[in-house]
Amino acid sequence: MTLAPWKNFLQITMKRILQQRRLSLYNGAHGYEEELIKKKLQQFSGGSINLSKEDNGIAILTLNNPKLMNAFTGTMMLELQERVTELENWKDGKGLIIHGAGNTFCSGSDLNVVKQISNSQDGMNMCMFMQNTLTRLMRLPLFSVALVQGKAFGGGAELTTACDFRLMTPGSEIRFVHKHMGLVPGWGGGARLVRIVGSGAALQLLGGAARVDPERALSLGLSEHTLPSSDETSALGEARAWLSQYTDGPATVIRAVKKVVTAGRELPLEAALRTEKDIFGTVWGGPANLQALVRRPKHK
Repeated sequence: MTLAPWKNFLQITMKRILQQRRLSLYNGAHGYEEELIKKKLQQFSGGSINLSKEDNGIAILTLNNPKLMNAFTGTMMLELQERVTELENWKDGKGLIIHGAGNTFCSGSDLNVVKQISNSQDGMNMCMFMQNTLTRLMRLPLFSVALVQGKAFGGGAELTTACDFRLMTPGSEIRFVHKHMGLVPGWGGGARLVRIVGSGAALQLLGGAARVDPERALSLGLSEHTLPSSDETSALGEARAWLSQYTDGPATVIRAVKKVVTAGRELPLEAALRTEKDIFGTVWGGPANLQALVRRPKHK
């Protein structure tokens, strides 16, 4: 395959995969009124969602509302959607670390927002808005890590399930406290939790609003590793080093790996196989493949 046709094939396939990834779960046919909920969320300001992209292809997304344990205000929900869009357009990205400012992860939704949009219609619109955003986050062609320091409660616990991996620090905890609020998860965390730990463990964590410390998270498969440091700066460096073992290599290959896994997780087998074939076609005969053939690497 000559270079020009290969580039054209790559562009067409990547465009189609990107369009599939950005498809929303909900639209007007589901009663979803996105512009209406955006206007309402805009009224509840405070905090921010900060994003930095490093030369090594790893992005750091920071939940920044430490006075409320990084609880999501309305504007933070809107900013999260904007940051996900920015990451979707980041062609050189390979990895993503999500963490909270002030040595804690996230305590869920700001109760001031919850009280003001407590009617059923607004609540459902917020639910669909956040499910759309977190599903797009989960489908990013980046290896994603939730760095859990301090507490990840409610919606914060749900956010961790939208990442590929969870790393915890000593003394941290994940807790699905929804039952105590007279609720169930609404940001997709319940469905994702079942896929991570199984239905039995999910029933225990949701039904018991159980505290999950690093040791229990490891035993359940909810966490991949407990980092040595609790300090915010040190833990972030350790998380970056842990993630680098999976993001080392050309961005085209790392992103293709994530897309293959996403397809296998979400699609019926035949559709996943066809998608894997399409993704394979974007890297076969590509620069990384040709360079590897020249090097003739030996696998030990």
